Amino acid sequence: MKKNSALDEQELALFREAVAGTRQIKQDTISPVHRTVKQKALQREVRENLGGSHYFSDEFIPHLSDEGPMRYVRGDVSSYEVKKLRRGDYYPDMLLDLHGLSQQQAKLELAALLEACRREQIRCACVMHGHGQNILKQQVPRWLAQHPFVEAFHQAPREWGGDAALLVLIEQSDPGIAQRR
Repeated sequence: MKKNSALDEQELALFREAVAGTRQIKQDTISPVHRTVKQKALQREVRENLGGSHYFSDEFIPHLSDEGPMRYVRGDVSSYEVKKLRRGDYYPDMLLDLHGLSQQQAKLELAALLEACRREQIRCACVMHGHGQNILKQQVPRWLAQHPFVEAFHQAPREWGGDAALLVLIEQSDPGIAQRR
């Protein structure tokens, strides 16, 4: 034990010599937990502001076909666009995974995705709603059909999630922009 004590005292002396002339840092008065809460609140506010330009109603039920895969095309858009989505002609440039989110969270994230796609000039996105209890699987198409920038959507091809996802075609602000694949 004497060897350890002597070694410890030598190390302590070296340490004191190395830190000579320094002063103790005053403890920050903001706790890390408090910062995390503020950061989460700020992130939530940003998401809400991004998605705040459109509200999804849970009571509105659009006319969507019950037969075959989930699909929709806006009245002023060619039905050929849905066929192109089904065939996989469009490649999604942005993905949104809604697994584990509540309906309210999913609405906010979906609205933020659509706004981000418009801002970034992204023509096609993939929304993964999953299977679960089929709540989001039923609600997401209803919400998408309400949004003014959604031109069409179709059940995703197998490589993008199959019947647990939708490929969404988003209208761009400038009609002259080349379609992205």
